[in-house]
Amino acid sequence: MTISALIIIIIITIAVSMNAMNNDELKNKLMFSPYRCKHDKESYRFLSHTLIHADFQHLAFNMFTLYFMGKQLEVSFQIHYQSFVMGEVYFVGLYILGGLFATLIPFIRNQDNPGYRSLGASGAVSAIVFASIIWNPLGGLLVMGFPMPAWVFGILYLALEIWLDKKGNTGVAHDAHIGGAIFGVVFILITNIEKGKEILDLVF
Repeated sequence: MTISALIIIIIITIAVSMNAMNNDELKNKLMFSPYRCKHDKESYRFLSHTLIHADFQHLAFNMFTLYFMGKQLEVSFQIHYQSFVMGEVYFVGLYILGGLFATLIPFIRNQDNPGYRSLGASGAVSAIVFASIIWNPLGGLLVMGFPMPAWVFGILYLALEIWLDKKGNTGVAHDAHIGGAIFGVVFILITNIEKGKEILDLVF
């Protein structure tokens, strides 16, 4: 039986997160710190933060979202590229690069701020969510009990994240969510231009 990359990502993230919740030294070592990335050359933090979460609720929300939005996209990649391996390569590439790209805005904003730290896979998950939306914009989602097309959810979610980011003082890295979302959209448009054409047909 072959285990998908999605399941491996979830298992590793849960294992490392649960360990870090009881190990402050590990958590502090893996957290994203733009200041330490720049001044101490600890570039591994650009990605290591995706493996840890603040608490079980934070971890559960991200992993459930990743599974339910990612599973369909992972299978779609395998079908589209007519290969299990290539489908997994594209999926893992999207997740990892999405997590990296999600740190871009926080890094620019906080590279000289030693007090800024963040953690969680939300940016990478956001890339998966928005890639899934672009791949199947008319797909149905159930949001807080209300059904809506995926593209409508995408617009509402991104608008909310931008508003909360401008508001500030929420304790959440909304700019990372925005960065991940943008990367998810761009990734699909670059790797499958036909999806871009479908989006244009939907809009116009």
